[in-house]
Amino acid sequence: MNINAVIFDFDGTLVDSEENYYLADKKLLLKYGIKFTQAMKREFIGTGNYEMMKKIRLKYGIDKSAEELTQEKNDIYLKIALNNTKVYPKMLDFLKGVIELKYKVAVASGSSPNILKELLSSTELAKYFEIVVSSEDAPKGKPAPDIFLEAAKRLKVDPSKCCAVEDSKYGVISAKSAGMLCISVPYLTTQPLDPNFEKSDLLFRKGMKEFDPEKALFWLKNYPISP
Repeated sequence: MNINAVIFDFDGTLVDSEENYYLADKKLLLKYGIKFTQAMKREFIGTGNYEMMKKIRLKYGIDKSAEELTQEKNDIYLKIALNNTKVYPKMLDFLKGVIELKYKVAVASGSSPNILKELLSSTELAKYFEIVVSSEDAPKGKPAPDIFLEAAKRLKVDPSKCCAVEDSKYGVISAKSAGMLCISVPYLTTQPLDPNFEKSDLLFRKGMKEFDPEKALFWLKNYPISP
């Protein structure tokens, strides 16, 4: 089975942005009297904004719809992120290598289309991606497989011939549920690794610190690699 396409998650995978989301969540929820901590944020890393806000409003009894909260958060986030989002250099090297090897590429993210458009532009990643699938392009966010399946559909590649690149447990679950291979570069490495990462086909256990673009490209080119 050859791999024909590589589908990248955006936040925490292509760009170092999870801290920006935490700051946006913290500022938003403070308005509603909730002290949001890093420990609380860990539960939601890899979850789309809308899915997160649905859970938050129910848990804390916030008298706003998930749609309203998501829009408020997106507005706050964009102001923070436009000046504070950096591309991971090693992931950019990997992306360039993937394109050089003639794989099709796409972004599949739980972020809103406006946020993706703005940040792909500000980070100069937009030129690499013709296909970008956002939270509004699929019925359900990660960990459901919908976003990855939509990306495969737009790429015109069977999901079984796609490889997702992810940083979160929900992303891994989503990719594997879509029937795809998955390269994982965990964002959170300071605690015991979530068991869902073991479902990955190629796992860099220590995250971006351990990620090796050349190793990942070799694996892609030679999959399946005989023992």
